Amino acid sequence: MLNGRPKVGVTQNSQELLMLLPEQDTSIMIDFAMVPGIKDKPDYKKEYHNDSLPYEPQYKQAKPIFISGLIGSADSTFAIADVFSRDNKDRWILKILIPSGKVEVIDHQRDQAWIGGPGVRSFGGAGIGFLKDNNTIYFQSESDGYSHLYTYDIAKQRKTQITAGNFEIQKVQLSKDGRQFLIHANKEHPGVFNLYKVNTNGSGWTSITSESEGRYDAVWSPDESYIAALFSLANQPAELYIRKSDEKAAWKQITQSTSEAFRKYEWRKPEFRTFKAADGAEVHARVYKPQGGSGNKAAVIFVHGAGYLQNAHKHWSTYYREYMFHQFLSDNGYTVMDIDYRGSAGYGRDWRTGIYRHMGGKDLSDHVDAIPFLVSEYGVDPDKIGIYGGSYGGFITLMALFQHPGTFACGAGLRSVTDWAHYNHGYTANILNTPEEDSIAYLKSSPIYYAENLADPLLILHGMVDVNVQFQDVVRLSQRLIELEKNNWEMAVFPIEDHGFVRTSSWIDEYKRIYLLFDKHLNK
Repeated sequence: MLNGRPKVGVTQNSQELLMLLPEQDTSIMIDFAMVPGIKDKPDYKKEYHNDSLPYEPQYKQAKPIFISGLIGSADSTFAIADVFSRDNKDRWILKILIPSGKVEVIDHQRDQAWIGGPGVRSFGGAGIGFLKDNNTIYFQSESDGYSHLYTYDIAKQRKTQITAGNFEIQKVQLSKDGRQFLIHANKEHPGVFNLYKVNTNGSGWTSITSESEGRYDAVWSPDESYIAALFSLANQPAELYIRKSDEKAAWKQITQSTSEAFRKYEWRKPEFRTFKAADGAEVHARVYKPQGGSGNKAAVIFVHGAGYLQNAHKHWSTYYREYMFHQFLSDNGYTVMDIDYRGSAGYGRDWRTGIYRHMGGKDLSDHVDAIPFLVSEYGVDPDKIGIYGGSYGGFITLMALFQHPGTFACGAGLRSVTDWAHYNHGYTANILNTPEEDSIAYLKSSPIYYAENLADPLLILHGMVDVNVQFQDVVRLSQRLIELEKNNWEMAVFPIEDHGFVRTSSWIDEYKRIYLLFDKHLNK
């Protein structure tokens, strides 16, 4: 027996901050009650107001908060606190004076969806810190729509935006001399990550690398004379490289981690394409073309997991098994498409929050909108398109079959969320609020409420000891399908597997079942 995690909606207590003053033998409780916005209700609350009295946009008491991090100035005259509201709508960067405990607001970001983005919750790490003058802090924020780098001069009370543009700062490191930021960013393309330097005043943006494809994940040596980096391409796993910090220096490859047998196969790069969704949004995708032209005119759409994750990029995927499976599918005549749908990482705030209060909305419609593109650009038969994915990808697969019957010829849902009220708090409450406070969002977003619409063949696969998406999710769904007298579904149970399988035999069994599903219903 395993202890299960709490489900979304568990009461989240407010944190408090206490300043201890040993020399005075006393302490001060920091008062956040007057911080701007700390009593503001989120906008969705208006939908539930059915009282004869006018709607009150503020709570009577301050909202619960949590303190993401705390750093002190070198002269111990003040501290910087990174504070978030428990409803995920507000973030405050606060200056706390020592020893008075007085609170001053440096920055306040409010988001009616939820606060997030790269570097935003990495306080004390790469996302925020002090410059060498002990008077200026730097931090990341999505306040302009993308995660960018800002500084704040505490003495002058002046905020300066250091980077800007339709791209994201993924990681920031202050140089040893404190004059430059060392940056990882997808400045040239959403799916390409290069290294840059920029002066702390925002001038002198310099490209350390300028690859048109690939991803660098780098660290500088302690004296910053060398850079070590993992670099990968879409068809090449990451290898370790090293070079001098000089922008003109050449990389030296240190590792060769793949086997001779692996290198013998001609791993193909997918095509990197974009298509227009029905609402005009430009959706990035990877497409694997079948060998021998149009092949069997069948297509498979893969849905990546996690929701907030990127996979239609130009570097090696964390879904390396699926990458190899897609090669196998294309070897056998299938066109395969992999989409960075709404909610995916790498595309800024609006893309990230495009699923707020409706998972299975725009993230699902992006997959439906891909079908005309596959038909017109790749000669795919619209009646021969299947869909599959795991975790969030399994959830989308269920929603695709339950909400768009007849659109996909079949689907395979792996380790799928079937009811978001049964998932965890940290992830789900950001997007759907809580079941107690926003039941509308959970009703719209949970596949189990749409199971009566199932018309196309469905394969369900799930590990029994899944501690992430718990096994009860598919048990409840299977019971619902039985009650609905649905006959066109099957379920494969893996008795000793967790969310991510670890046994080779399980992976083989799972993907063999998925392939046979497609072979039966698409390859006619």
